[in-house]
Amino acid sequence: MNPWREWVVIAAIALAAAGGTFLIKGYPNRLFRCDPATLKPDELCLDAIPVGESVLWVDARKRSDWDKTGVPGSVLWNLDPAEDMQAFEADAAVRIVASPRVIVYCGDENCGVSRQIAERIRKLDLGAEVFVLRGGWRALSEAGRVKGVNPKP
Repeated sequence: MNPWREWVVIAAIALAAAGGTFLIKGYPNRLFRCDPATLKPDELCLDAIPVGESVLWVDARKRSDWDKTGVPGSVLWNLDPAEDMQAFEADAAVRIVASPRVIVYCGDENCGVSRQIAERIRKLDLGAEVFVLRGGWRALSEAGRVKGVNPKP
């Protein structure tokens, strides 16, 4: 058998196996899963927050993203140099005083901006517990907790 025929046979077997797996198992599940065992001390998983609990959500993404797909009732506070940091701080401080828990989120689980914003909020020392959401906006969108996005199964 020549090399091209061998390659075609191997490719056909691989394709058949992949197609069979797809038919049996279906689409791959790529939803974000939060493992509580891997959390840092200032992080928490979305499923650890009871729906309806009094929480102030702080969005650390760009203003345009927050306008389109932010959590309803959230506060914007990002590190964009074009934004007014004092306005962010003043707006958030008024709402933090009235909320026992503050949760900061940004674009995804690898975003470090949310941790920086959380540290700035802690330095205000307004008495609220401040956490970073593991999974960020991705976890919120998959749960259907953001504007304009339906939950994923």
